[in-house]
Amino acid sequence: MNKIQIVGLGAGDLDQLPLGIYKLLKNSKKVYLRTKEHPVVEELVRDEGMQFTSYDHVYEAKNTFDEVYESICDDLISKAAEGSLLYAVPGHPLVAERTVQILLERAGTLKVEIEVIGGQSFLDPLFQAVQMDPIEGFQLLDGTNLKRDDIQVSQHVIIGQVYDTFIASEVKLTLMEKYPYDHDVVIVTAAGTTKETVKKVELHELDREVTLNNLTSVYVAPIKREELTYKEFSKLRNIIAELRGPNGCPWDKKQTHQSLKKYLLEEVYELIEAINEEDIDHMIEELGDVLLQVMLHAQIGEDEGYFSIDEVIEGISSKMVRRHPHVFGDATAETTEDVLKNWQEIKLEEKGEQETSILDGIGTHLPNLIRAYEIQKKAAKVGFDWENVVQAWEKVKEELQEFEVELSKETHTDDLQKEFGDILFALVNIARFLQIQPEEALFQTNQKFMRRFAFIEAKVLESGKSFDKFTLEELDKFWNEAKKEEQ
Repeated sequence: MNKIQIVGLGAGDLDQLPLGIYKLLKNSKKVYLRTKEHPVVEELVRDEGMQFTSYDHVYEAKNTFDEVYESICDDLISKAAEGSLLYAVPGHPLVAERTVQILLERAGTLKVEIEVIGGQSFLDPLFQAVQMDPIEGFQLLDGTNLKRDDIQVSQHVIIGQVYDTFIASEVKLTLMEKYPYDHDVVIVTAAGTTKETVKKVELHELDREVTLNNLTSVYVAPIKREELTYKEFSKLRNIIAELRGPNGCPWDKKQTHQSLKKYLLEEVYELIEAINEEDIDHMIEELGDVLLQVMLHAQIGEDEGYFSIDEVIEGISSKMVRRHPHVFGDATAETTEDVLKNWQEIKLEEKGEQETSILDGIGTHLPNLIRAYEIQKKAAKVGFDWENVVQAWEKVKEELQEFEVELSKETHTDDLQKEFGDILFALVNIARFLQIQPEEALFQTNQKFMRRFAFIEAKVLESGKSFDKFTLEELDKFWNEAKKEEQ
């Protein structure tokens, strides 16, 4: 069976190349290079007259690095079918070398053998160049495919394959999502060679460096200032754990799932208010307060040994993937109605339940305005609904009349409460036709009343008199003043 032998050219010049690899390069008849831009190749060609075939031209012909790597591997496999060959890559073949990984992934189905021989990684000379100790924790990331969520700012970060200014610009923009714009980064080129350069710049200047090439890496030191790590989810998790820990806050430590229920409701409604006001800063704050409630519940679950935030995240991630087969699978959904239908069918299948009633699944825990809305919405899906809002409004007037009849009686019975409930239920129907969420509408009215009443209180306080010294007409005048100020 023919063979593809893979060797690494190391991170330095010819003096650092192992003798065994030098002999292989010298004695092999077919030597292919991912790139000829390497100090070892320069010396071997210039001083010893060696000839190699490189794949540098593929970079110009393809639009993405993935296409480049796939094309190189396709060509290597094709050539290896005709005879064994040697493939040489910068550094160590198993460190930041995607073509080698592709070849190894295909090894099981190939009719050629893949043998990785070795080489020196660029990591050791880079550690020395930036004077870092990897035992403190470090990440090695690919500059051509850098993702914000892969970066851990509390660790040393090394970003390889920063070939040119375009990649450096993309790396800079990604890093600036997590680091301050003036955070120091170190650009290291040709680490461990006689041409090694080490340059420290502020992050925002990263793509202004003009000496970038295929031997360039970027080193980012850990963030040391605690407040600069507040964007990290792990930091929030640690803060909540400490608040609930032995030396934590007495209030946080005594909370339970039951005691926190009211706070969760309050925070959700405050978020709704911020959304209604279209106040972005307020939304950020209130979303944080809602997240705090989630984290506290998760920490209580972890403290009691039942569940952790990891299981919460795993559960919702899994559910989103399962219930969106049109995004993560092969299903199709052309409209919002298709999506909702798929969601409901998958939900029933997951629970292994069959609906005994169309109204199944509407929880009794919901606020009753919301529950009425959901009940009517489900009934409407099977045609049990008014044809238009005019008919729904006639029903409201009918219920008002029935309530008036009960109200006029000398003795009020339970029927009065029932008739009042019917009015509310009929009004929810109006809201549903007009696509108004009744719970939100009432919340807004409550907030409006509180604002205007606070204005009245301020006026009364300003007068130096007590409330009982004002007539209802005088107080109502203050109300109208508050109303005008809001317009």
